[in-house]
Amino acid sequence: MQKVAILYDAGQAVLSTFDLDEVLQRILMIVHDYFHVQHIAILLRDEDSGELFIRRQLGWDESAETVRVPIFGGIIGAAAREKRPIYAADVSKDSRYDATIVAMRSELAVPLMVRDQVVGVLDCQSENLNHFDQEAIDLLMLFSTQASMALQNARLYSLERRRALQLEAINAIAKQTTAVLDLKELLSKVCSLIHHAFPVSHVSILLKEEEDMVLRAHHGNLTPRILEGGRVPVTAGLWGRALEAGRTMIENDVSVASDYVGFFVETASRMCIPLVSFGQTLGMLVLDSAQLNAFHANDVQSLESVADICSNAIQNAHYVERVKQLAYLDGLTGIFNRRYFELRITEEIERSRRFGMGMAVIMVDIDQFKRLNDEFGHLLGDEVLRQVSSIFHQQLRKIDVVCRYGGEEFAILLSQTNLQHAFSVGEKLRRMVETWQFPGVPRPVTISAGAASYPDHGTTRDELVKAADAGLYAAKLAGRNRVLLAPLARKGAAAPVLT
Repeated sequence: MQKVAILYDAGQAVLSTFDLDEVLQRILMIVHDYFHVQHIAILLRDEDSGELFIRRQLGWDESAETVRVPIFGGIIGAAAREKRPIYAADVSKDSRYDATIVAMRSELAVPLMVRDQVVGVLDCQSENLNHFDQEAIDLLMLFSTQASMALQNARLYSLERRRALQLEAINAIAKQTTAVLDLKELLSKVCSLIHHAFPVSHVSILLKEEEDMVLRAHHGNLTPRILEGGRVPVTAGLWGRALEAGRTMIENDVSVASDYVGFFVETASRMCIPLVSFGQTLGMLVLDSAQLNAFHANDVQSLESVADICSNAIQNAHYVERVKQLAYLDGLTGIFNRRYFELRITEEIERSRRFGMGMAVIMVDIDQFKRLNDEFGHLLGDEVLRQVSSIFHQQLRKIDVVCRYGGEEFAILLSQTNLQHAFSVGEKLRRMVETWQFPGVPRPVTISAGAASYPDHGTTRDELVKAADAGLYAAKLAGRNRVLLAPLARKGAAAPVLT
């Protein structure tokens, strides 16, 4: 009874704290001091995989802490499976003994149970044969009941505390994301907030664009293998499976996944959560960890709540982006308007200055457009404007910009372009319009254009537009239906007329 009383007091000491690490340490020290065991391990059960993993140990090699024990493996697995103590007085005579973890002479594995559920195993090993007698086994069973309750209380407390912190994080993310309407800024902020609020190594957001997923933003501690803006197939990897299944997918060991697509060098486990708003799949929230088995089923609900908040914020940002685009579109032709031209020319000049590249401006005017309106009416004139706009849009590269500058005049921005190429583009557009059959117009429609390039004709917006306008004016004076280069900015120099 005295031994039981002492052990009971020890159990109360274990139950006096809710800190999981402190509970584990006290269990180890009580078993070490009271039962004179030098090699002890506490293994907890992984709720997702069902495997047992070493959570805390004393007297074992530190590398043993990475070992995971199947529920059907060894003496430890037998104790968990059969829900009773398993004792091998001489491990050399027990085929279940696993010497790869730690090589000893005798082993006692005691299941840690709450009601009828195994939450872990207390494993005690000794260098001595037959180290444990029946009394020690009975007392360890009694102590394991107290230890199990302490472990469960600590885990529940830790879980509730973690959920409370996650709710705080979700609330903070919801507040901060609703105030951001710029898509790029929003995605960057979302990644940063999630990385700081949840125990993950890296956060990425992939958005669907046609048949690809595009890495639009990421934040974290891992080494990137793919640059922001990189494209991957929409059906590839874990996100492909998550999209097909329409639910969150976890891969706790990416090394065994045959379809793994690595964004970061150190990734060991990954979670993919679809971003869905009003039934539309926008993309994927991808969480990477440098640790194996980093993601648990308990985390899914909180992270899905975050993903839902992000999805709605992204959808709102998309709406704002569309409204902005409408403000930059010409209502008649559907191409960009002068407001957008003024915005983009500044960006293009700055990009050219920073990277030492050329760019060009072409100013275009439909020849004798007023006469065309007078002869055939404004409705047909509007249709000519629409078709000319369509020709320009189809013939230019995606990185180029065509805008309706005003009336029948157009402005074209050519990125990464030299003077010769700008002239060639202008000529191609001129020939396309000249040979185009405009319905209802019995005669050819022609255009005149003037081209200027950075830095040949200037380094500011006003200099380039003025130079291109000068080329356009010269083309009109020379008889229309032609493209002329603006005079060069160098004093006394003139650009050659290319025909």
